[in-house]
Amino acid sequence: MSCRARAARYSESMDDVAPDKFAPDNFVKDIWYFAGLLSDLRDGGTKALSLAGEPIVLAREGGVVFALRDVCPHRAVPLSAGCVKSGTVECPYHGWRFGLSDGQCKEIPALPETADMDISRIGVRTYPIRQTGPLVWIYLPSDQKDTRAPTVNPPAIDLPRDHATLDDGVELACHIDHAVIGLMDPAHGPYVHRQWWWRSETSIHEKAKAFEPRKRGFAMAAHEPSSNSFAYKLLGGKPVTEITFRLPSVRTEEITIGKRKVLSFTALTPLDEGRTAIRQLFFTDHPTFRLLSPILGGFARTFLRQDSDMVDLQQKGLRHDPRLMLVEDADTQAKWYYALKKAWAKSNTSGEAFINPVKARILRWRS
Repeated sequence: MSCRARAARYSESMDDVAPDKFAPDNFVKDIWYFAGLLSDLRDGGTKALSLAGEPIVLAREGGVVFALRDVCPHRAVPLSAGCVKSGTVECPYHGWRFGLSDGQCKEIPALPETADMDISRIGVRTYPIRQTGPLVWIYLPSDQKDTRAPTVNPPAIDLPRDHATLDDGVELACHIDHAVIGLMDPAHGPYVHRQWWWRSETSIHEKAKAFEPRKRGFAMAAHEPSSNSFAYKLLGGKPVTEITFRLPSVRTEEITIGKRKVLSFTALTPLDEGRTAIRQLFFTDHPTFRLLSPILGGFARTFLRQDSDMVDLQQKGLRHDPRLMLVEDADTQAKWYYALKKAWAKSNTSGEAFINPVKARILRWRS
């Protein structure tokens, strides 16, 4: 077999795997994205959010979160700069008020009582929003005019506690696809995250992990962490970990030590075609983890900043629109991600049931 043929066997162009990759509107649609924690919003407060280029205001009242388009139809002032009042959000410019649940205009203070104007015909778009414990999810439809209730639910994630022991996040200067395949990349650790307490170039060895399909995603099946994963040893006992990826962009790692658990929750939210928010949360009932959380939080913060720095570096090369490559087996998870995206879009377009394209197999790589 020639060198070129051998290379073709073990690598694949990303243009072949995902020909429309990184397109401005190439986001997974008709699905739930992580919007934040319930505790991010005080009761009666508002918060601005961008989702796939759409300006959204999150508002909380009575412990319930609502989502509306963050543009007043009068003079385009962001409603997130206003305040919540009796089931409405009030624009700070002229006091127009819009219902939190339906987006309908409820009041225009400047109108005299004799004005013949049906203000109920004025409104702003609302977005479906769900709360699962402390997690808040927002639905991104493929048709912005579609007001039907979503037919799918947010990911079901079993948290050992409702309060996050660690919480951190950054904004990545890239399309969400780059962020996702970076998140699931198993081979960059010894280089990007080269630390005495984690990995080094000299600690690299071959790994073989079993993967299985999961609902709207896949998982690295439960296993004992690799011998060169020092951080796990701080938890004591014999940790067993399972790492799961779910569409559109949620990665969880559940670490079990006896009857105790640590759950790492990482979610990516597309702000627009060139910016992605990453949020990492740790939920645990493990006393040692909670005791060491200031130290472990520093480790996690370092990882996120290193990933962000690498994304910035990657953008310098991407400006030249190069052909990118995916190799077996280290980049197989990236291939699965694109296959999942394609299958999800096909299901939504055809109305047929979603069929997970991922098959159980063992992947081998060095890291």
